[in-house]
Amino acid sequence: MKTLNTKRFSVALTLALIGACAHAAGFQHGFAADPDGKPLEIGIWYPSSAAVLPVAMGPTTMSVAVKGPVQGQALPLVLISHGTGGSFLGHFDTAMALADAGFVVAAVTHTGDNYADQSRAVDIMDRPRQISRVIDHMLASWAGRAAIDPARVGMFGFSAGGFTTLASIGGVPDFSKIEPVCRQYPVDFACQLLAKNGGSNVTPPAASTIANAADPRIKAAVVAAPALGFSFAPDGLKNVKVPVQLWRAEDDAILPHPRYAEAVRLALPQAPEYHLVPKAGHFDFLAPCSSALALIAPPICTSASGFDRVEFHARFNAAVVGFFSKTLRAH
Repeated sequence: MKTLNTKRFSVALTLALIGACAHAAGFQHGFAADPDGKPLEIGIWYPSSAAVLPVAMGPTTMSVAVKGPVQGQALPLVLISHGTGGSFLGHFDTAMALADAGFVVAAVTHTGDNYADQSRAVDIMDRPRQISRVIDHMLASWAGRAAIDPARVGMFGFSAGGFTTLASIGGVPDFSKIEPVCRQYPVDFACQLLAKNGGSNVTPPAASTIANAADPRIKAAVVAAPALGFSFAPDGLKNVKVPVQLWRAEDDAILPHPRYAEAVRLALPQAPEYHLVPKAGHFDFLAPCSSALALIAPPICTSASGFDRVEFHARFNAAVVGFFSKTLRAH
């Protein structure tokens, strides 16, 4: 989850790609049908042998082969779920690293919880359903679908997207835990968000919505700084059977230790591949900022003294690629 207001984060997203990117990939921007809502905006990165060119997206630029042909067969697919107030561009560097390594990546802009519209930011259990609709689209409707191996699907999620990922792989959150936690820790971002939307005693999702959130097509997951991690403790993750790579920022002031990532680590039935990032803050999991972005949106760009986000992301992306390469092996 993020603490940025809509206007600030909108600017941040449009500028996030200004810096030169080390990876080349095919790229498509499109929409996935959602029978229960608005079409879902998606960005798709994938391996392509086509020549890349600098492409402007508003005031942003990235070097990609727009609509270039997909290269490869039986490619694994990775879904990306952003945090509160984000968009499909929030983890573009990770998406491009995966595409460069032979993955198809589909990142969604969540309806009702994005930089332009946060009218449904507290309806967090609708996010897993949206992810499933994107998987449907990629496997059944996307023009390059023949290149995807439907048995090799993974998911990456940050913050609210981390919660989304956990719910999508079988996690069952207990929303009754939110009110007492928020009473004790009212400054937590989730509690502030709820307070703006009617308080921490908002009506919880229907039991059927929670029970049907899991998508068995997802075979591996990367979870970074998961929101509402405490809602899965102690046994809400007992049904998770897929391998998980879990990341925690040591100095995360948005989702403070030990209520979030640590609660998830302890609740997972099988120990995750766990990474604690020294000196990192919550927003250090977002793509490194350009100088222009740093001037406009310092809250998501300012790292602790001595912390190098660019260097960290080189290691972070390599670890994410390595994890999915290992866990989504071809059969």
